[in-house]
Amino acid sequence: MGNVSRVTNSSLEIILMGGSSGGGWSTLGDISSLEKKAKEALQGGKKNVFISFATEDMDEVNLLRAQAKNERNDIDFNDHSVREPYDSERADYIKQKISERIARTSVCVMYLSENSAQSKWVEWEVSQSLKLGKKVIAVHPGEKYRGPTPAWVTSNKIKVVPWKNLSNELS
Repeated sequence: MGNVSRVTNSSLEIILMGGSSGGGWSTLGDISSLEKKAKEALQGGKKNVFISFATEDMDEVNLLRAQAKNERNDIDFNDHSVREPYDSERADYIKQKISERIARTSVCVMYLSENSAQSKWVEWEVSQSLKLGKKVIAVHPGEKYRGPTPAWVTSNKIKVVPWKNLSNELS
């Protein structure tokens, strides 16, 4: 199972999912353990958030996690990065497992970057979130995003906000 970090103060749980077009594999984790965490989070009034990002952005996402810790937010980060190629033999299985996780969340947060703009996994995760009726928010570090915004973000009218404003969007 991936890394899990817990920070204290407000009420938000975030599940990090990373997609890439590169090779390799990282386990998706134990479903029953995730279900238990999701139920506990719901009982505690937490928001259960799915985060979609390109695996290549892991360092930036980790910096944002550290920033959240320093700000004393009550955020649980569960990292289950997927490094399997989008068109691999295991892609259907991975999509099924990711769909199950998205279904248990209330919102999808996409980390917007040049890497995620090109990631077929991120595009699929956002599309699946919308298909399941989930709110989708794109976040970026800094005050203003200066990279390419994918057409699928614009056409789906996905709101783009700085990471620091995410909690306002979730409340």
